[in-house]
Amino acid sequence: MALSKKKARWLMARKGFLDMLPLNLAVLPWGILCGSLAIQRDFSALEAILMPLIVFAGSAQLVAIELIANNASLATILFTTFIISSRHFLYGLALRDKLHILPTKWRYGLGFLLTDELFALSSHSKSFVGQLRLIYAVVAGGSFYVFWLLWNITGVIAGSYLPDLTNLGLDFAIAVTFIALVIPTIINLPILVSVIVAAFLSVVFKLMQFELDLVAAALIAMYCGYITDRFLQKRKSADMTKVQDNDDNQDNIKPSAKDSV
Repeated sequence: MALSKKKARWLMARKGFLDMLPLNLAVLPWGILCGSLAIQRDFSALEAILMPLIVFAGSAQLVAIELIANNASLATILFTTFIISSRHFLYGLALRDKLHILPTKWRYGLGFLLTDELFALSSHSKSFVGQLRLIYAVVAGGSFYVFWLLWNITGVIAGSYLPDLTNLGLDFAIAVTFIALVIPTIINLPILVSVIVAAFLSVVFKLMQFELDLVAAALIAMYCGYITDRFLQKRKSADMTKVQDNDDNQDNIKPSAKDSV
């Protein structure tokens, strides 16, 4: 039996919420850490809540809080957060062909909600295609935004009444969340090479106390993945050419019907 439009929209919205729910819960320690850290760094409760409300970028939020607390210059804060959030530029490029045909209100809304988590749920070739999939994306991204705010507010309240929560190791949730996002995307050799190189170099650069450790590791890893992909394409092309040459040789040595007579 065909579903009504209202029923179909409801089911798609429900699916978007349920698919994002594990990630919504996984960032609970991370959100609490951000909220409590702002309070511990002498932010007011309003300032601590406005940060996730406007910025909506966990890693950039953490770094910005520390830089502001240490009286860093505005240029330093902007440049650092720009570098940390530059991966979202790549997300936008990856989804550009799907989103550029949408009305402005959809593009701006989805652009604001486009986090690592929503991008991880957007790998399907038909994502953002059609109204139902747009509803799915908005509900998934919107629910993550709401939960992120709730966890930050929880952290603000906890940071106001409890001892320093930054010593509990809640920042480990950041690494766990990103590992959970990355593992399912390893579907071919170039991606695997990128992940291994990024993991290895991030540790090496960290031990070397290199300031741009994560940025450098990510750039080198992406280049290694690109080189691996180019190598596989050239190898595939060479194999296809070899097969074609073998077929042509077989056709040349096959006796014609006249010669056989």
